[in-house]
Amino acid sequence: MENFDTSAAWMAKDLMIDQSWVFKLTDNECTQLKEVTKKAFDPKRSLFDYSKSDFNLNPSFETIQTAANKAYFGPGLALVKGLPRNNMSPEEFELMVWAIGLHLGVARPQGKATQYISKVQATENNYRSANGRGYNSNTELDFHCDGCDLVGLACYNKAYHGGKSIISSSVSAWQTLVRERPDLAEIAREEFHFSRNQEEALGEMPYYTQPLFDFKDGRLFGKWNRNRVMNGQDLINVPKLTSTQNECMDLLDQILHRPTLMFTMWLNPGDLQFINNHVMLHSRTAFQDHKKLTQKRLLYRLWIATPKSFRLPSSWAEYFGSIEPGTIRGGIRGQKYDETCKTFEKVQAKCSGMQEP
Repeated sequence: MENFDTSAAWMAKDLMIDQSWVFKLTDNECTQLKEVTKKAFDPKRSLFDYSKSDFNLNPSFETIQTAANKAYFGPGLALVKGLPRNNMSPEEFELMVWAIGLHLGVARPQGKATQYISKVQATENNYRSANGRGYNSNTELDFHCDGCDLVGLACYNKAYHGGKSIISSSVSAWQTLVRERPDLAEIAREEFHFSRNQEEALGEMPYYTQPLFDFKDGRLFGKWNRNRVMNGQDLINVPKLTSTQNECMDLLDQILHRPTLMFTMWLNPGDLQFINNHVMLHSRTAFQDHKKLTQKRLLYRLWIATPKSFRLPSSWAEYFGSIEPGTIRGGIRGQKYDETCKTFEKVQAKCSGMQEP
C-alpha cells in the first residue's frame, strides 16, 4: 500500500483531547458580521445579485478563513461558534452564509433544482427512494461525503430532539480496512457505480463510477455513499454488486460506526461546521422536529470549490468535472443550470483567482 499524508487520520478521542479545530468569534466580530449582513440585505435581490464586494467581513472572516483552512489542510473538520443568530431572520442568516461563501471560493450547485445553497430542513422526502436526499429528511443517514471539496453547514435552528452530527475519518477507516482486511481494501480501490438519484443534467448518465479510495500526489481521497450505490443497482447497465463488494461495503460501514472512530457533536444555532469531503465522511442521527414552523430544524449548506485545493485522482474526473487544483469543480448541475449560473461562476472565479475547468 502507498505512503500518504495522514493529517486527517484521527480517532474520536483525539478530537476530544485536542480542540484546535474549534474556533470562536468574539462579540465584536459577531456584531460586525450581523451589521454588514443586515445593511446589505434586500429581499428583492436574488443571491446571484450580490457580490463579494458587498460584504466587508473583517475582522470575523480571518477566523472563518482559518477554520476553513484547518478543515481542508488539517484534520478535515472545523467548527466556528458564535455566528450571529439572535435578531436575524432566516433570510438574513442565509445571506450571511452566502456572503461567507463568496469570500471562500465558488459555490457549487447541489441538486436537481440547481440550488447553490440548500435549506437543510425535513420535508416529506423519502431518503431511501430512487430520488431521495438526506438533507430534507429526518431519518438517520448513511455515512457519506458531499460532492465538493469543502462543505459549510450553518445552524439556524436545531431539532426538538435528535439530529446529532456524526463524523468519521475516511483516512482512519482506510488504515483500519488495510490492517484488518487488505484483500477488501483492494476491492475498495475498484470502481463502484453510484446513482445520480434522478438529478443528472442533460447529457449525463443516470450513474457514475468511482472507487471508494484512491491516491494522488501522496494524498488519500475517500468516497462513500451506500444509499447511492444501492439505488444504482436498479439502473440499466449497472452491474450487480459481487459478494466481495458487498462484504467490503459492510465492513467499511461497520468500521465507520465503531465508537473509537465515530465522533459525534451537536450543531447549535450560530455554529458553522466545515468538512473536507475527501478525507471525512459524515452522517446524522434521526430527529424529532418542533411542531411550530418557525422553530423547526433549519441549517444552510454551501458546497464550495476553493482557490487552494489539491489535485484529485483521475478517477474523480467523471463526477467532479475537473481534477486540476484551484478550478471550479464538483457539485450537481441538475436541470436548471443556465447562463445565469455560468455567469455567476465566471465572475466569482475571477474574484477568487480561480480557473474555470
